[in-house]
Amino acid sequence: METYIHRFVEGPDPQRAPLLLLHRTGGSEDDLLDFGAKISPGASLLALRGNVLEDGKPRFFRRVGKGKFDLEDLAQRTKELAEFIDWACGHYHTARPVAVGFSNGANIAMALVLTRPQTLRAAILMRPMWAYEPPLPSPLGDFPVLVIGGRDDTTVRPELAARTPAFLQKAGAQVDFHWAAGAHDLVPDDEAIAAEWLGKLERTAE
Repeated sequence: METYIHRFVEGPDPQRAPLLLLHRTGGSEDDLLDFGAKISPGASLLALRGNVLEDGKPRFFRRVGKGKFDLEDLAQRTKELAEFIDWACGHYHTARPVAVGFSNGANIAMALVLTRPQTLRAAILMRPMWAYEPPLPSPLGDFPVLVIGGRDDTTVRPELAARTPAFLQKAGAQVDFHWAAGAHDLVPDDEAIAAEWLGKLERTAE
């Protein structure tokens, strides 16, 4: 079931939920490893490389234009990702992971939350794009989600960035929404916000 090029880094603290690291367009399985280690020291890390190539750049699903998703492909790739997570949890003997996605990675992580939340413990969505109106899923039962928008993001403008957490809250998720002092890139605020939120999530689970 190794359908993704990936890296698994076993963490020394089994009490911490593993992190599923999902990169932006053009990234790789190495992109978020340092970020993951900083926001949850000691957690195991499962970092994937997207299976779709766009102009030679890895992505997690196809799009038909800038900001226009191929929704049929997104549904199929989300199913494949969920099946890979099931395989990886058994293969590496881990608990359900917290998805940590940036940009394209955040978009497929949100699709997982909406259609297959049982595959995850929680989700951190950094700079997700509001590109279509998803159908409301079955109630998400307070599924924990952190959304981080960029105050100066011109790719996902602030008024659109706010629609993602509003929709997830309407769907029944337990949503925390924060602004990072940055654009469509990772900045120190992302690390600080994600680390604090994960700490609270771990304390709640105790």
